[in-house]
Amino acid sequence: MLIIEGAGVWTAPAEAANDWVEHLRVPDLSVGTYCIPAGGLDDQSPHTEDEIYVVTAGRARIVTPDGTAEVGPGSVIFVPAGEEHRFEEVTEDLALLVVFGPAYGSRAPDQRAK
Repeated sequence: MLIIEGAGVWTAPAEAANDWVEHLRVPDLSVGTYCIPAGGLDDQSPHTEDEIYVVTAGRARIVTPDGTAEVGPGSVIFVPAGEEHRFEEVTEDLALLVVFGPAYGSRAPDQRAK
């Protein structure tokens, strides 16, 4: 067992538009926190792994090819590997607990040969 302290807790980005911190990595999953300040920019690209977001604080709109949805505390969002997605109109500082399966980046082409 492991208690992951600080996962999903809002942290203001230092000098970037947003902040990603990985808290746990094992081969089959990774857990981290992604924070975007109100009015901030989500500049992520599609991932090679399936992803679950749990909104722990803040409000925004998530946009995917399938549509858009307003999200806030308690929202749980599944994004399949490879799907374009972006958080827009961040109206309150947004903190997201993020779970990747398998671990973030483990399916990326440059990681397969390792």
